[in-house]
Amino acid sequence: MDLLSVEAREAGRSMEAPACILELLGMLVYVGAWLCALASTILPQWLTMSTSLLPIESYDLGLWETCVVQDIGGIECRSYDSLLGLSSDLKLARILMCTALTVGLLGILVAIPGLHLINSCKDSDGHQTKRTLTITGGVLGMMSGLLCLVPVSYIAHLAVMHFFDEKVPDVVPRWEFGDALFCGWAAGFLLMVAGLIMVTSSRCSQVERHPEPQRRCQAKSTDRYCRKQSEYV
Repeated sequence: MDLLSVEAREAGRSMEAPACILELLGMLVYVGAWLCALASTILPQWLTMSTSLLPIESYDLGLWETCVVQDIGGIECRSYDSLLGLSSDLKLARILMCTALTVGLLGILVAIPGLHLINSCKDSDGHQTKRTLTITGGVLGMMSGLLCLVPVSYIAHLAVMHFFDEKVPDVVPRWEFGDALFCGWAAGFLLMVAGLIMVTSSRCSQVERHPEPQRRCQAKSTDRYCRKQSEYV
């Protein structure tokens, strides 16, 4: 009986190793993607524009400020004067990006106690609680990624529409994609991947724990068989 229990524990630990690796990978991607989304929100290079009239200067448009960049290395940024004076596009992008950061941070805080490496909730009921926390954190991560992709893709869509607008003369400068847009796309994609990894790791741990009751039943049946044999002897 003791030998069977020891073997069951060793098998359970070896089976939990892949789930732990998936959880760590998902959490690392999660945190990195959230920091990338934070950088995309703060950076002013959402849209950039350069003109042939002033080749030594370029203009950057962000969610919080506009900047003038000179080729000699100087940069001058200015925040928007009024919130009410902003366009509806920038207001929507601000709201969605801040919401994405909030949901992503909440998902990280929820998923951390659900990691196998965190010594909490080690009893039988605690495993279900940790699995629920991991799944919740993963779902919040995917929601955060979707909320991040929407404003970035929307601003990019507007830039493309204005760039190819035939009503605007060719001499008029046009806004083009900035570095913050690509950073936002990467952040949204990685957030969704991290959330999917977290949910997958919890599913793997659930599948791996199913054989445990079967081992106990086998151990109990073996013990009963041995007792019957001793009674006959």
